[in-house]
Amino acid sequence: MTKLTNNQKKFLRARGHNLKPVVMVGQHGLSQSVMAELASTMTKHELLKIKIRVTDKEDKQTMIDEIIQITQAHLVQVIGNIMVIYRGFDEEPQIMLPRK
Repeated sequence: MTKLTNNQKKFLRARGHNLKPVVMVGQHGLSQSVMAELASTMTKHELLKIKIRVTDKEDKQTMIDEIIQITQAHLVQVIGNIMVIYRGFDEEPQIMLPRK
């Protein structure tokens, strides 16, 4: 997985701005149902906004790290309790990233 450039992250942040959170992670963490929802959603969308409802900063960071590892996606940004991730489709990508 190649790293996103700052220009590409900026492009994806702009695209993600108007998105609504598709997946919500509650205080119960990454349950099987949340993981199934994430897997299902990642097959339909390249860019996802996820809401994490956790008050402890360490718990939130742990969840963010787990989501990135499990989905094999790029972390675009985290603002408050909202994270945006990107994983391009292997075939027929919908979002064309700017070159370097």
